[in-house]
Amino acid sequence: MATLLPPSSPPAPFPDPPDWARRGIAALTEAHPLFGLIEPAAGPLPWRRRTPGFAGVLRTITGQMISNAAAAAIWRRVSALEGALDPAGLLALPEEALRGAGFSRPKVSHARALARACIERRLRFDELPGMSDAEAVAHLAAVPGLGPWTASVHLLFAEERADIFPPGDVALLASYTDLMGLDARPTPKALVIASQAWTPWRALAARLLWHWWRHRTGRATLEEPDPAPVLSSGAP
Repeated sequence: MATLLPPSSPPAPFPDPPDWARRGIAALTEAHPLFGLIEPAAGPLPWRRRTPGFAGVLRTITGQMISNAAAAAIWRRVSALEGALDPAGLLALPEEALRGAGFSRPKVSHARALARACIERRLRFDELPGMSDAEAVAHLAAVPGLGPWTASVHLLFAEERADIFPPGDVALLASYTDLMGLDARPTPKALVIASQAWTPWRALAARLLWHWWRHRTGRATLEEPDPAPVLSSGAP
């Protein structure tokens, strides 16, 4: 079992979790008391959210396979490019502009594939609220360069789904190992299996585990908060 550390406060100006999430966290910690150790030690959970739609997925692409600090810096530069947050505008940008902002060649390819999928209506954000979690993950992951992790992170932060758990997330693996006091880190598949016990609040478990790992490693929540989503989240 993890040792409690002195409380720390999350950085402003992240809002508090909405009422439905507070109810879910209470239910989760009642069923799995170890999750109840996190906020007393790490401080209140900062409620991170991202913009639904194209810009939100583009932001998640930015964070693929790099640190939060690097992703935050690159996102500031990418989002400042004229037209970058619109599918047609991004496709009009030369590769050199995106590369100069910090995108690797694969991420330029992923971003453009995302933009084309939106324009061609192969990716339909307006239909996501009517899809199950599995259907929504599959719909997003069908775009080249996205995959289940990117799809799950987008649905968790932009759609605010309650029972999404991103597979293969290194920080979640590390945090789970630390919180549970394990001698060895589980495989990504083993963690996904373990997370099934946290249904229907797996996304809240993921948020708490990320919060715990930032606390244990002394890392701040680096990304700037997006405004509240305009679309209905569909969360309970």
